[in-house]
Parts: sequence; structure tokens; C-alpha cells
Amino acid sequence: MALEDDTIDTLNKLVETSKDGEFGFRTSAEYMRHPETRQLLLRRADECRQAASELQALVVSLGGAAEDSGSLAGAAHRGWVAVKGTLAGYTDLAILEEAERGEDKALAAYRSAIETALPDSVRSTVERQYEGVKRNHAQVRALRDQARATSG
Repeated sequence: MALEDDTIDTLNKLVETSKDGEFGFRTSAEYMRHPETRQLLLRRADECRQAASELQALVVSLGGAAEDSGSLAGAAHRGWVAVKGTLAGYTDLAILEEAERGEDKALAAYRSAIETALPDSVRSTVERQYEGVKRNHAQVRALRDQARATSG
């Protein structure tokens, strides 16, 4: 039973991470000036929403109560996006730098989850989603590098 409880806790932390990512990408997209980048961030937000949904279904299948909101740290991160954006005039570069910080946190959360004992059926989903987080992180970093090159 302890393994199941630990697995549910781990999955719920990833639900929070995914919800934070969804909100962070959606919020960032609102302020993005470059329309193609805005669309890309909105697609990432949708992927995070789908990931959270998939994780919530796993929690329920294990007999747990699925988390349905983001974390307190995520709320603070979103607040920082708004503050930093105001201070920086919502430049695309500042938004992308903040999005990359959010993805750093997501990478850490998924790395931590993969290091725990997970049932095979859960592990495959977490590993697949971790690959998506790594892809998102690389894409955001590339966009940030591109924005740095054009703003400097």
C-alpha cells in the first residue's frame, strides 16, 4: 500500500507541475509579440493540459484523489512572470527566459519522479512525458537564444 500511496503522491506532484506549465505557457503566450512563438506556446500549454489529464486518470485508476490545481510555487512563478514582464516591458526575450525557468522546474520534477519506484504501467507514461518536457525545454531555450540574438 505504501508504494501505491507514494506513486499517487508522485503523480499528483507531476499533475501540479503540468498545470503550472499549462498556465505558464498560456500566460506567456498572452504577452508574446511574435505570433508564431505565441502559437507555439499555446500548443505547449495544450500539451501540458493533456499530460495533467493523463496523470489524473492514472491517479484515479490507482484509487487516489487526483490533484486538480497547480502548486503554490507555480502560483509564485506566474506572479513573477507578471512582475518581471511589467518591469521588462514584456519583451519576448524576458518572457522566454521566464518560460525556460519554468521548464527547468518541470525537468527537475520529472527527473525526481523517474528516480522513484514506480509501477511499470505508470513509469512508461512518466518517461514518455519526461521526453516531452525535455523537448519543450530545448525548444524554449532555442527560442530564447534566437530572441537574444535579435535583441542584442
